[in-house]
Parts: sequence; structure tokens; C-alpha cells
Amino acid sequence: MLDFSSFFEWLQATRLATTVGGSPALTGLLSGIHLLGLTIVLGGAFVSGLRLLGVLLPDQPVTEVAAPAARAMVVGMAASVATGSLMFASRASEIAAIEIFQVKMALLFTAVIFHFTVYLKTTRQDDAPVRRLRLSGILGLALWFGVALAGSGFILLE
Repeated sequence: MLDFSSFFEWLQATRLATTVGGSPALTGLLSGIHLLGLTIVLGGAFVSGLRLLGVLLPDQPVTEVAAPAARAMVVGMAASVATGSLMFASRASEIAAIEIFQVKMALLFTAVIFHFTVYLKTTRQDDAPVRRLRLSGILGLALWFGVALAGSGFILLE
């Protein structure tokens, strides 16, 4: 397995990381923005996932519901990844060793890959098979809410 300990130590020692770590106000602000970004992602995943499952707005074309949700999700992802990276940098060695954080990162990586491949391809087709719509809805909801649950577990363990 790769050893990133030297990289994490270097990252923690950067001026940006020490500034974030040394400022409770900045850390609080970053945490708030991080959660707002996650809320936007989960909102988009919830609306589009329920549409893909046929539960919400069944009379609306998938493309009309999913396109704005996907755009919002990208904005939320950008905010959460940027702020999460800054908060991680201040305690990289410690946080990287926490298993639930590793689970969160694995789920996040999988969710992002799923979003930019399967989800976008499926939601851009008005004639996508119902089975594919339903499966994409279930997987998307499971992945994004899995990220949120793992993040909650990480917070509780701290």
C-alpha cells in the first residue's frame, strides 16, 4: 500500500493549512460552506433520484428535472470539495488514518464517477429504458446519502 505520510505532513505544514487550523472562525466558516454544498448535492440527488424512480414529477420528462438538479449538484460538489480539502489539509495525517473518513472518500470518489458517467448519460436521454432509470436513481441516492452518512459518522467519531 502507498505511504502518504510524508505528503500529509508536508500538507499540514503549509501556510494555508496552518492558517485554517489556527483559526476557529475560519474553520467554522469552511464547515458551514461545506455543509451547504453537501445539502445542495443531496437536494439535487434526492429530486433527480426520485424522478428517476418515478416517484416525483412522473409527468415531467427526466431531462427537464435532472438537468437543473445536475447543475446544482456540480456547484455543491465544488463547494464541498474545496472547503473539505482546506479543512483536511490542517489535520491531514490524523484525518487520513480514520477509517470512516476513508469510507467517505471511497464513496465520494465512486459517487462522482457515477454522476459524471452513468447518471449524466442516463438523464440526458428522454428514451432511456425504465429499468436503467430506476437503477440509476437507486444507485445515485445510495451513493450520495452514503457519503452523507459516512460524513456524519466521521463527525460523531471526532
